[in-house]
Amino acid sequence: MADGSDTTLTADQTASGAAPHGLVAGIKSFAAGHGGAKAVIEYVGKRGARIVLVGSDGAWGDQFAEDTVVAREACAQAGVAVENAWERELMDQMRPSNDLWRSMARRTMAR
Repeated sequence: MADGSDTTLTADQTASGAAPHGLVAGIKSFAAGHGGAKAVIEYVGKRGARIVLVGSDGAWGDQFAEDTVVAREACAQAGVAVENAWERELMDQMRPSNDLWRSMARRTMAR
């Protein structure tokens, strides 16, 4: 059984052995700009996989890959550790910006 949140596979999942250079560069750039990072990979159906990056400073961002295998390979090539799930310590480390809080409040108020 596979580790983490990538246990559900996309339709044509093949191990190509190489992640797109732009994806790896984006992950490396985020990690370098935030004092290191950890990642959680989420399967998002036909779209592929979402790589949620959490920086050591609490900032977070995301990248998309064609599938979970490519996402894991990109993280490995970028030197970013992949967490198996959303653990409490990782969630506590995240620091959403004030803009994000405002946008979430607008969505809630609009319902």
